[in-house]
Amino acid sequence: MAQSLPLPCADGRPSDGTCPDTTGTLIATTLGSALAFIVGSIVNVALPAMQETYAAGPTGAQWIVNAYLLPLGALVLIGGALGDHYGRRRVFLAGLVVFTVACGICAVAPTFPILMAGRALEGVGAALVAPTSLAIISDAFDGKARGKAIGTWAGAGAAASALAPVAGGWIVDVAGWRWAFVAVIPLAVAAFWFALRSVRESTADRGERAALDWTGAALVSAALGAGIWGLVALPERGATPLVLGALVAGAALFAAFLWIERTKGDGAMIPLALFRDGTFSGLSLYTFLLYAALGGLLLLLPYVMIQDLGWSATAAGTALLPFPLIMGLASRFVGGTLADRLGARILLTAGAALVALAFGLWTFTPAEGVDYRVHILPGLLVMAVGMSLAVAPLTSTVLAAAGDDYSGVASGVNNAISRVGGLVATALLGLVLLGQAESLTAGFALAAMAGAALAAGSAALSWLLVRPRTS
Repeated sequence: MAQSLPLPCADGRPSDGTCPDTTGTLIATTLGSALAFIVGSIVNVALPAMQETYAAGPTGAQWIVNAYLLPLGALVLIGGALGDHYGRRRVFLAGLVVFTVACGICAVAPTFPILMAGRALEGVGAALVAPTSLAIISDAFDGKARGKAIGTWAGAGAAASALAPVAGGWIVDVAGWRWAFVAVIPLAVAAFWFALRSVRESTADRGERAALDWTGAALVSAALGAGIWGLVALPERGATPLVLGALVAGAALFAAFLWIERTKGDGAMIPLALFRDGTFSGLSLYTFLLYAALGGLLLLLPYVMIQDLGWSATAAGTALLPFPLIMGLASRFVGGTLADRLGARILLTAGAALVALAFGLWTFTPAEGVDYRVHILPGLLVMAVGMSLAVAPLTSTVLAAAGDDYSGVASGVNNAISRVGGLVATALLGLVLLGQAESLTAGFALAAMAGAALAAGSAALSWLLVRPRTS
């Protein structure tokens, strides 16, 4: 809830003396939040070219992705808390500046370590922008207007997911991957200009502010860093003392994180009281497994198309287009009509089961003679329908399970878990990228088996732990 100030706007909302420009606010927040989708989608199709530029090898390809996901997953909760305490507009603008500078660093990076620094900085910027964008919308709009604004905000993310792989692939093919990062900069600058001009400052009321848990943020970042490094290094280096030490250190740091969070109670970054509810705990694991499967797919599929099948980056990006298009078109219908009729438990279970089926179809992908219409597209369509069924009711069910006391932090926790799921999946893809199968395409079929198992586990969790609708 935004702090009340004395001067009213024309619609009765409080203001700091200048009413928010709602149109400009919506443009700024939708552009800002879409940047994370755009960069992620572009890197997925640009990854082989980036890897070739630096002679990075399979491990380097994983770190190009994970250097961004790691700070984003670890810091997204603290980013939202900073906005609650020090001003959402201020943190949103700072995040855009960090993100823009990071894109410039990536575009000109002469060495792989500098590229990694730029990618990590992008993750920090996205961790500041993503959580504050929705809070800014909630402050600027009321009632039905807020619902429409959030729908537009969500739709922009879907549109960005659809267009970015195609546009990014074309830029990679025509001008090179560095220009794909350059192309993102004007969007970030436009978001900054609209935010500077249109967004009014707001904070959360003292009793409703998310905790500024710096100790927890540092511990979970270190735990993820050590654990992910160990998982990435394991296929290439084997179970050396250094690799095993990193994995043990990651587990120990995560245990310390949980202990600190327990001692801090409601002042923790992730209040562990949330997980006393079986439905919330089940949905958290559901989210981790489902997004691990999805994150691995969105990285590996275009990589296989380009590296093993010889497709252009544009073709690979276009091949993925049915997935975000179907999700964008179906999610609103699923979140409204179907959710009211069937209830979240059935939709979550059916959605994850369809995702498992999609992965099951891909296990039959041949090592040679791959036909997109026969071997790839059917699974992509089934997965799009499944994710449409699952994503729409997930947030509302998480919030309901958390209850009013924790509704503010519950969505952020679930968002962070989804990103960590993708992070872990990317770290484990070294088993495929290092050529332990006879070809990347055959490796994709093997990875699809793991994805099917993860999605099937999600379906079982939702059926067993999500309370069915009683009304």
